[in-house]
Amino acid sequence: MGARLTRSSLLALVAGLAQALAIANPWNGEPLWLLQLASLTLLGWQLMAPPAAGTGSPDRRRLPDASWRRGAWLGWLFATAWLAGTWWWLYISLHVYGGLAAPLAVLAVGALAGALALYYAAACTVFLVLFQRNPSVKPWFPALVFASLWTLAELARARWFTGFPWGMGAYAHTHGPLAGLAPWVGAYGIGFVAAWLALAAAFVLRGPAARTRGQGAAAVVLMLAVLLALPQVTRPFSEAAGSLDVALLQGNISQDQKFQPGTGVADSLRWYGQALLDNRAALVVAPETAIPLLPAQLPDGYWAALAARFATGDQAALIGIPLGSLRLGYTNSVVGLRPGQAAPYTYDKHHLVPFGEFIPPFFRWFLDLMHIPLGDFNRGPLTAPSFQWQGQRLAPNICYEDLFGEELGARFADPAVAPTILVNVSNIAWFGNTLAIDQHLQISRMRALEFQRPMLRATNTGPTVIIDHRGAVTHSLQRHTRGILTGTVQGRTGLTPYAQWVSWLGLWPVWLLALAVVTVAALRRRQPDAR
Repeated sequence: MGARLTRSSLLALVAGLAQALAIANPWNGEPLWLLQLASLTLLGWQLMAPPAAGTGSPDRRRLPDASWRRGAWLGWLFATAWLAGTWWWLYISLHVYGGLAAPLAVLAVGALAGALALYYAAACTVFLVLFQRNPSVKPWFPALVFASLWTLAELARARWFTGFPWGMGAYAHTHGPLAGLAPWVGAYGIGFVAAWLALAAAFVLRGPAARTRGQGAAAVVLMLAVLLALPQVTRPFSEAAGSLDVALLQGNISQDQKFQPGTGVADSLRWYGQALLDNRAALVVAPETAIPLLPAQLPDGYWAALAARFATGDQAALIGIPLGSLRLGYTNSVVGLRPGQAAPYTYDKHHLVPFGEFIPPFFRWFLDLMHIPLGDFNRGPLTAPSFQWQGQRLAPNICYEDLFGEELGARFADPAVAPTILVNVSNIAWFGNTLAIDQHLQISRMRALEFQRPMLRATNTGPTVIIDHRGAVTHSLQRHTRGILTGTVQGRTGLTPYAQWVSWLGLWPVWLLALAVVTVAALRRRQPDAR
């Protein structure tokens, strides 16, 4: 029994690391959708392992009578390996740039992964509790329940305690058969279907009877056939709405110098200021905190020169800059400059980063151990207006705000003012030249698929890209280089089904549907003879 548990634990760890690898692989940064399905299938295969000698049920019609404790352990190991393997690069921000001692930085990353893995441990536990003694062998229903529980775990991770949904399995599906679901059900719907397919496949590999394995295989083949046909039988939900020539600035300012007055600050002001003044594109976009000082702290005439540059003519700019004062508080913001406006456009970041932009209760001591020059910022409104320019409505989002598709979706409630182009400005220099860059790209691609809107990404170190409304990267700039990416982006109008329902209802339909399935399963468990 001990050797078997050790083997199962190792397989759960391997499967979790495979899930992390699937989101963005280290050799070219692309997602591996088949590996994501395979990793979750391996977890399901482990959960369905036959009982140890003397502990199983003689009724072979039943699902394996595995211990719920074993399920919790395997689910926790899988999720811990997956999450730590996805965002291991947090160590760089904590230790290299934050000054936290290396052992404490490792412990902090592991503790975060282990704590959030409890959601998935709970999902696996409830799954086994529901089906340990349930004689139903039709694979579609247990797979449906597992997918619902897994989705509830994803939702809990994304929404509770400010949420940190980075590394969701759905981001491995920015291409492949499941990508066609994005404009219908979004990333959480894709994650649900992936979990359902994985458990159905697990039945194929380890069903309690040949009939069960056959049903599982039929379900998987049918679902994949539907998914492959979906893009061909559905019309596009958005329409072309003009085009815009853009220039995206990438200053490549080292994070350890970015906020140093004599080095990084001076370099940022010089390079970004000159690039903004000299560029001739219709829209110039500078990344998050490209101007690393408050307007009142800038050299005399600096901001006035930028404002005058875009006050006339046929050009506009979106510039990342902090705003505010000690009395009013500070915001991580984007300022829009264009001809004919009475006052500059401003977008203030709404979804703030814990420990970077606000300090969670009882954690001041943790921030005091580091030397990150950020503290508590004010939140901006959820439904900020778009920046209007040359017939386009540009909707900025800052840093990891594009992780929260339901929050971006709130801007689509009124089709008449819905964004035609999404714009992300980021600074991922905090995490070095790591897979964080590629993972963030997949997140932005998913948002483009969900809303069928192009996404402009202007970043400090990459990925600075133009993504079209189909989620494809059409223009890109080499990461960790200084340069300007130019190209033409096509705006889009029209609402996807996902944009329509999420803009009004948020994620509540997903919560309620998943909870309804689990409730039905719990009621069926009380009727052991139900088929």
